Amino acid sequence: MSKINRQKIVDSVPQTGFFGHPKGLSTLFFTEFWERFSYYGMRAILVFYMYYEVSKGGLGIDKNLALSIMSIYGSLVYMSGIIGGWLADRIFGSSKAVFYGGILIMFGHIALAVPGSVAMFFVSMVLIVLGTGMLKPNVSSAVGELYSEKDERRDAGFTIYYMSINLGAFLSPLIVGSIANFHIGFGIAAVGMFFGLLVFSLTKKKNLGLAGTMIANPMSPAEKKKTFTIFGVAVIIIAALCAVLIPKGLLTFASFINIVTFLGILIPTIYFVVMYRSPKTTAVERSRIIAYIPIFIAAVMFWAIQEQGSTILASFADTRTQLHFAGIVIKPAWFQSLNPLFIIIFAPVFAWIWVKLGKRQPTIPQKFSLSLLFAGLSFLVILIPAYFGGSDSLVSPMWLVLSYLIVVFGELCMSPVGLSATTKLAPAAFSAQTMSLWFLASAAAQALNAQVVKFYTPETEMAYFGVIGGASIVLGIILLVLAPKIQGYMKGIR
Repeated sequence: MSKINRQKIVDSVPQTGFFGHPKGLSTLFFTEFWERFSYYGMRAILVFYMYYEVSKGGLGIDKNLALSIMSIYGSLVYMSGIIGGWLADRIFGSSKAVFYGGILIMFGHIALAVPGSVAMFFVSMVLIVLGTGMLKPNVSSAVGELYSEKDERRDAGFTIYYMSINLGAFLSPLIVGSIANFHIGFGIAAVGMFFGLLVFSLTKKKNLGLAGTMIANPMSPAEKKKTFTIFGVAVIIIAALCAVLIPKGLLTFASFINIVTFLGILIPTIYFVVMYRSPKTTAVERSRIIAYIPIFIAAVMFWAIQEQGSTILASFADTRTQLHFAGIVIKPAWFQSLNPLFIIIFAPVFAWIWVKLGKRQPTIPQKFSLSLLFAGLSFLVILIPAYFGGSDSLVSPMWLVLSYLIVVFGELCMSPVGLSATTKLAPAAFSAQTMSLWFLASAAAQALNAQVVKFYTPETEMAYFGVIGGASIVLGIILLVLAPKIQGYMKGIR
């Protein structure tokens, strides 16, 4: 997409109408709110659904395996953003990708609502993985299209948009987690996605203008024919391999987890190489890609800690936490609302700080280094009750509350800033795909987590949290030292 087209898109969007921001931000805000309501409502109970006994309404899967599957599920959800970004950049644009993705997500939740079926569980995984991959990166990419490159409202706009994610993520675990029946909870998630589709369809024409309609790097008819042929052959080969390997026991949960972990590292690496070497990437854009690499690595480290809120910390809440507190019986799923609650409270504060500081605010690499320091500290906090109380006693829920609070400070230094930075640093020919690359940081983190969570037991608790938390702090210090050098490669982007 050329700079001329980018400016044309900005000019087509009403530039005021939503808290001093472009009116299209309201459409994307509420679309993302309902999509995240559905996703986080499902995620809040999914790990419990997997490892609870069949007599309790669950699937009866081994607990350690369920934790790994949960991490792989999250990895595949974000990894599939490659498909969504590619389809948007090459075939039908971000707007259609958002709509089609929402439909797949809704049907995925409906499949989960079918009682007691392992087969439907895996059908839902495929639908939600593909649907989220189409919707998630393209909504974020459309937010970036609402602003010109030099518009100082961008970071604040992404922070407001980020609040929509967390409003949905806050409410859904409280609602879905309070329902005793897993399948009714999954049904509520499906209804949430339906409302998201409704909002998007009814308001996009008036509010978004040309945002999401431009195809950055359209395919020629010959390219389409070649690509679809390759895709069709690949599907047939994969289906044939599964038909042969699964009955022979060669393709198991364990081997599939290993494959996804490998892909979680390989795919981002290939992406960086392809974008850097593409003839459509300019010299300035290549320099910015180099700057993006350490930022990406930092994001992987951060999300490796943050995403364990739905696996290790969810299990910690279920089995290691005192759930009768101040006269209230706490549902384990409710802890999933802490992260978004704190973001709702503190996101406006961080947005105000960045706007108030203006050009004096920390650079992008400095903000990322701060996020790693906070993430590491959030894990080190968990060491305190383990040290004093041992691995057998139940701990106060306030320790989990404190851990979630600290990691949120890191998230607000990284996630909305990373979304904004990605839209600024992206090569023009890879705009939506670079947003997919940003979400691959979470995919890589959760792919690694699928292996890491195997080492967690009550007996290894202190070593587990200490090693991971310490590694994040060390990496944060290294990034802080390298920040001026990285900033130089950004070629004027702050």
